[in-house]
Amino acid sequence: MKSQTVARVVLGGFMVAAGVLHLTTQRQEFQAQVPDWFPVDEDLTVLGSGVVEIGLGAAFVALPKHRRTIGALLAAFFVAIFPGNIAQYVEGTDAFGLDTDRARLIRLFFQPVLVAVALWGGGWLGRRASSDEAEQDLHEVETGE
Repeated sequence: MKSQTVARVVLGGFMVAAGVLHLTTQRQEFQAQVPDWFPVDEDLTVLGSGVVEIGLGAAFVALPKHRRTIGALLAAFFVAIFPGNIAQYVEGTDAFGLDTDRARLIRLFFQPVLVAVALWGGGWLGRRASSDEAEQDLHEVETGE
């Protein structure tokens, strides 16, 4: 399996899992990360972002022919939520074991990595994939080869 396919499947699975956690057991932890200045109710923000994460993650895995579009949407999503991560650092908000300024600062450096993985898995970085390669990716996901 190609590294871009692996990146796409792993990131897609991660997004689905994170989205499910937004809707279930980690809902309050995610609410703590919504900045005070954000104009939408914390719970509604967490529920909405969870649904978006599930949808984007599932689509990234299940729709390889659309991976470029979905990869770009995922990258944009990571950029859109980055101000919340910055606010968590600036405001010193504890969540998910990030209970020191150092831990919150280190986390900030992982957001660009997520953007890069979304773009890589979507075929935006490296050479552009052909439609035949997209069909091969689908075959790899379906058969596990």
